[in-house]
Amino acid sequence: MSDATQGFSLELSSDLREMRDWVHQFAASVIRPAAAEWDEREQVPWPVLEEAAKIGLYSLDFYAQQYFEGSGLGIPVVFEELFWADAGIGLSLTGSSLAAVSVVSNGTPEQIGEWLPQMFGKPGDVKLGAFCASEPDAGSDVGAIRTRAVYDQKSDEWVINGVKTWATNGGIANVHVVVASVDPALGSRGQASFIVPPGTPGLRMGQKFRKHGIRASHTAEVILDDVRVPGQCLVGGKDKLDERLARIGAGKRGGEQAAMKTFEASRPSVAAMAVGVARAAVEFATEYARTRVQFGRPIGQNQGVAFQLADMRASVDAARLLTWRAAWMARQGLPMLAAEGSMSKLVAGETAVRVTEQAIQILGGNGYTREYPVERWHRDAKIFTIFEGTSEIQRMIIGRAVTGLDVR
Repeated sequence: MSDATQGFSLELSSDLREMRDWVHQFAASVIRPAAAEWDEREQVPWPVLEEAAKIGLYSLDFYAQQYFEGSGLGIPVVFEELFWADAGIGLSLTGSSLAAVSVVSNGTPEQIGEWLPQMFGKPGDVKLGAFCASEPDAGSDVGAIRTRAVYDQKSDEWVINGVKTWATNGGIANVHVVVASVDPALGSRGQASFIVPPGTPGLRMGQKFRKHGIRASHTAEVILDDVRVPGQCLVGGKDKLDERLARIGAGKRGGEQAAMKTFEASRPSVAAMAVGVARAAVEFATEYARTRVQFGRPIGQNQGVAFQLADMRASVDAARLLTWRAAWMARQGLPMLAAEGSMSKLVAGETAVRVTEQAIQILGGNGYTREYPVERWHRDAKIFTIFEGTSEIQRMIIGRAVTGLDVR
């Protein structure tokens, strides 16, 4: 037996198992009982965020610890448990992490140290972060971003104008990270990210969206009207940006642009969210099938139900394994030559939609009512085939990777 074989394991470390069980306890005792109420209210569940902050679950220290956990599985394990409880509240608890990742991925140590704490706050003073990339005419087509950032050399400030949409925590966050074009002629290669500090004049919330699912998470437009931010708020710094633009101008590769780098780092995390929702539906439908009696026996004894549950469980486990592989590869710095990150997001998102629908079918009329949670999970699941790269975009990325062709 080789050393490599001896060293291989799919078992979580004792630390990860302990952390998972701790998060699950909070998810089961605090989030789940509150889920239906906040879904109906369509508001940020501030009391739940406050409870999470009190125990250290909603905190920069906790997310940083999991983000840098050696196996890469810290964040996926946490996200699966939170979204097993409820996707809307889960997104309220994790939405700030996307803005944080965008700064960690591209920012300077000084920017990370200054701004990340302001995205989470502390017990009694909970804060939020928002990552703003999508626009009314630039969703999947990130290269079409029109929000413009112009450098004012006299004051060493960047002046930002534009409209962002579909922003989680948009307009109510303390810290916004905004993707803008600094050189429109270069498309996505001419983009950069900017930190907009709390209370900056010119930034305001536009339309708040009323959504099909994840309704306890705040989603809105962000309008930027002559927003001026200090030069030091350019994520990564001006020297780094100038060097990249110079390389592009000389016909060389400029490196990954800001928005795509953030999305690539977050794909296994989003996949884990979808796995959590899917797992919740499978568990609930399985227990229902064990206890629901029709024609003198539990409906789970019918092959038509049991076979569905078998497929559902296998699909969720497959999605989780793809997610863990991608997260592990990302943490080890391994190249995703077959777009493994996109694979995890594609399969997990499609699985969540399919198994939540199957759960409704198993529950029959009960599954279609709000008295049971599966209809909410089905509504929530659909977002995972849409945001942070639609299923079609993931297939295009994977198709390009596996064929080596410019698939369009």
